[in-house]
Amino acid sequence: MVTRLASFEDVPALQQLIAESVRRLSRDYYTGRQIESAIKYIFGVDSQLLLDRTYYVIEEDKVIIACGGWSKRKTLYGGDQHKDKADPLLDPEKDAARIRAFFVHPEWARKGLGRHILQLCEKAAMKNGFTQMALGATLSGVPLYRAMGYTEIDRTDEIMPDNEVMPIIKMKKNLTIF
Repeated sequence: MVTRLASFEDVPALQQLIAESVRRLSRDYYTGRQIESAIKYIFGVDSQLLLDRTYYVIEEDKVIIACGGWSKRKTLYGGDQHKDKADPLLDPEKDAARIRAFFVHPEWARKGLGRHILQLCEKAAMKNGFTQMALGATLSGVPLYRAMGYTEIDRTDEIMPDNEVMPIIKMKKNLTIF
């Protein structure tokens, strides 16, 4: 397996991975309508993460099987289709860096890929001066984040344009030196 920074050439494969991951790994947590709505309106590639070089992929035989990243920007979750304004930089002295857009191919789920990328992201954020991480988790992602030391700070409902509702769990973690 190879872990590397994602590029714009990866976007079609990432979009496919995201849709497949959400459709199969979220079915125990969300209805089919919620899943399809979220794929259309929330889940997708955030180009800013690619530009900032903070988004990673794991490949097996040159096929992307997992992705995820971190951000030094304000957006907490959502792909390009979910953003409608500028995404200002965070201040590492007072703001938490963001964990963003983690997806694993269903055949590779529960094998440590998400954990691996998460640790990579936390280390990179610390190198950039951040001492805290924040994220907006799907219900299916909460077990991983809890296992990695994240605690719930709030719950919110994202109401999508078709009136489907996606529960989001906001979580935070204080970073420590590895």
